[in-house]
Amino acid sequence: LEAVRRAKLLPVNNRRLRYLSQEECQALIEACASHLNPIVLVALNTGMRKGEILSLRWEQVDLRHGFLLLDKTKNNERREIPINATLRAVFESIPHGPESEYVFVDRNGNPYRLVRDSFEMAVKRAGISDFHFHDLRHTFASHLVMAGVDITTIKELLGHKSLTMTLRYAHLSPGHKM
Repeated sequence: LEAVRRAKLLPVNNRRLRYLSQEECQALIEACASHLNPIVLVALNTGMRKGEILSLRWEQVDLRHGFLLLDKTKNNERREIPINATLRAVFESIPHGPESEYVFVDRNGNPYRLVRDSFEMAVKRAGISDFHFHDLRHTFASHLVMAGVDITTIKELLGHKSLTMTLRYAHLSPGHKM
């Protein structure tokens, strides 16, 4: 019993970095149910957290100026996310009237709370293993790094408080030390 008390625990590694290739992204998008498809496209094109996406309101979507405005983020810091052509098409394809406050709603007009089951089904249909919704955020960041986007810009887009969190992606850029 004394030996058990003196045993040192191994450190927990919570720095998971799983991301999809371009081909896997396409397979996942094609495998998504119709309600999940725009949610996944927003995640892949913004790096937003699942909670930020599911609670997104139309008043935060500014198609005229081309950005999403996030006021209530995990770090309590305001964040502007640019809307690219893919996102513009997604938002323009979602029907909404003056009565719909949230962007992603079910048949009854209620915002989605859970998408885990449909996401897991899409991942399975796409033939992807060991992949969670949050990994879409890693995919967004990883693709930016590999495209040569500077780490400070990625930090701002992801809404990280410190550069340390963002630096986990730096190794993906072969020229980052040059």
